[in-house]
Amino acid sequence: MSVEELPLADRLTDTPSIIIAGPPMSGKYELMHRIFGARTDTALVLSTGHDATTVRDDYESITGNDGERIGVIDCVSREQGVDVEDSELTKYISSPKNLTDLGVKFTQLTEAMAGETPTVGLHSLSQLLMYWEADRIYQFTRVLLGQTQNENWPTIAVINATMHDEQTIHTLLDPFETVVDTRTADEGREMRIRGRLSSPTPWQQF
Repeated sequence: MSVEELPLADRLTDTPSIIIAGPPMSGKYELMHRIFGARTDTALVLSTGHDATTVRDDYESITGNDGERIGVIDCVSREQGVDVEDSELTKYISSPKNLTDLGVKFTQLTEAMAGETPTVGLHSLSQLLMYWEADRIYQFTRVLLGQTQNENWPTIAVINATMHDEQTIHTLLDPFETVVDTRTADEGREMRIRGRLSSPTPWQQF
C-alpha cells in the first residue's frame, strides 16, 4: 500500500509537527480536530478565533472524545467583553495580540496537563499575523515547538494560505516537519501531505 492510500491516522501518526495550509472554507479547522482524534485522546488548543466552549463542542463532535478533558487558551472571550476567569484547563488572554501572555498561559496549561500526552493545536497563525510581522510569529512558533517537543507532544498549526504573501507563507511553514495542504474541488474538500524531503502525495478527499 502506498503512503497516499493509508488512512489519515497512519500517515500522520509519527509526525511531531504539522502545519495545515489552505484557503478559507477548505476544512483546515475540521482537519485539525480530525488529526487530534487520530493522534491522542486529548488536546491543548491555542484558539485565536473561537471561544473555549466552541472549541470543546467542536472537539467532541468531530473526535468523539471528552471535550472537558482538553486544555484551551481562549483569545476571544475577553476581547469581546465577556467577563471570564481562568480555570485549571481554560485560560484567557485579552487578545491574540498579547503573545507574551499567550506564552505564559501555555506554560500554565503544560503544567496542568503534566502526565498526559495531548496533541497541541494553534488555530490560527493568520490571526496572529494580523498584529505582528512574520519574523515575530516565526520566533514565537519556534519557541512553542521547542516546548512541545520537550514534552513529546505532537503539534498542529493552521494558516490561511491565501491571506499572506509567498515569503510569509514560506517563513511560517519552515519550522514544521510536515505540511498538509487543503483545497476545495468540485468533489469536495481535498488534502495532500508533503514533507521536507518528499514530494507531495496526490490530492485526496477528506
